[in-house]
Formats: sequence, C-alpha cells, structure tokens
Amino acid sequence: MGTSRTNGSLYTRKEQGIAFVEFGHPASNSFVSELLERLFEEIDKLSDDDSICAIVLKSEGERTFCAGASFDELIAISDLEEGKAFFSGFANVINSMRKCKKPIIGRVQGKAVGGGVGLIAACDYVFATEAASIRLSEISIGIAPLVIAPAVERKIGKASLAELAFAPSEWKNAYWSKERGLFSKVYGSIKEMDKELDLYLASFHKLSPQALQAMKKVLWEGTEHWNELLLARAEMSGRLSLLPETKEILARIKS
Repeated sequence: MGTSRTNGSLYTRKEQGIAFVEFGHPASNSFVSELLERLFEEIDKLSDDDSICAIVLKSEGERTFCAGASFDELIAISDLEEGKAFFSGFANVINSMRKCKKPIIGRVQGKAVGGGVGLIAACDYVFATEAASIRLSEISIGIAPLVIAPAVERKIGKASLAELAFAPSEWKNAYWSKERGLFSKVYGSIKEMDKELDLYLASFHKLSPQALQAMKKVLWEGTEHWNELLLARAEMSGRLSLLPETKEILARIKS
C-alpha cells in the first residue's frame, strides 16, 4: 500500500553497500515541492556516504512510477517567483543526481509522466517493466518540459525528445524507451525485474568505488553548466505557467 501523506514519503534503507531510496505520494507518486527538496537533499547526503557504492531510486506501489510535479501546486502559482521556485524542484533533483558521486540505478515499475521521465533520464542505469510507458504531456497544458529536456535529450537525443514533446497525448512503450537508451533493461513483470535487479546488485558492491565514480564523472562530462541552465529553464517555465491561456487550460482541467 502506498503512502497517504499529502506531502509524500521518502525512505532510505542500506543493504550490502547499496542505498535504496523510495519515494511515494497518494497522487500517483507525484512530487510536491517539499518531497522534491527532501529527495535532492537525500541524494546529496548519500553522495558523500562512504558506506555505499550505488543508489537505487524507486517509487511505492506496483502501478505508476511517477506522475511528475504536483498539479495542485502548479495551478496555485500566482507570480514569477512562485513559478520559478516550483519548477526549480526538479532542476535541483536532476542536478543532485548529475553531481552524485555514486551511480544511480532506476527501478521503474510503471508509467512515468513529465518530471518522472526526467528522473528516469537522470539515472545512470535503468531497470523497467513492460508497463513502464512514458509521456511528456506538458505542452497540452500550456507549459513545456523545459527543465527536464537537457536530461532527456542527453539520453535519447533531440529528435526523440521532439517526438515526445510534440505528441503530448501519446504514450511511448517501454521498448521504445529501451531502443533509444532511456531504459537499460526491460522485463515482463515486476517480479522478473526485481529478481534480475537483485542479481545485478549482488555483485555490484564488490566493484571498485573509485572506478565507479570515475566512470560516472566521464558519463556526465559537458553538463557542468546545468546548475545555471536548469534554473534558467525553471524561470522560463514559470513564465509560461502564468500566461492567461495556460491558466485557462489548468482551470478547465481542475473543474
């Protein structure tokens, strides 16, 4: 059973040199700002934890992996400062994942939308099930996936990013994502995925921490400017969220 807490939940357990970070929210594992802040702070802390060599990022339940950012908080944005702060949530998490010294392994059991796709893209290696379809729906509500775009583009390329962004009502299946490099492995069921993930992790903690850290640093070369880039994108998104057309769409969805 998933959490019933309106601010969501975040739990970390450590086992054989691996930190399992699990987030949850009653609204399809979406993220309120407080939960995003807790997540990036947790990743920052684990980055310097010498007792672990890798992080597994997962969500609660057996259905949706992540429905993106909180819709209730989005519709409540009333000025640019609030808008930039709201969209900076995923910017901070992606930057913390990017700079983390430990490889981050995603466990994706179900669908991901918007910011959830960004989280997956910021992982270094991803296990997923056939149920893990993805969609970038932002343009359909008057905004755009600007903050997560650099992370998604880095994994799947600009053409595939455009294919997602300009078809906001279209779901892409797990094999589409695997073919483009977003997913590393795809399995028929959660049980099968977790069995293979356990086997993968069983020997992972024996690997050289220095080699893992060096490889991660190489994989993220060329992203050093993302601290500024993603926050600038957050401000752009905040401006879009305040447009009268966007407010009208959001009000119509809410009603």
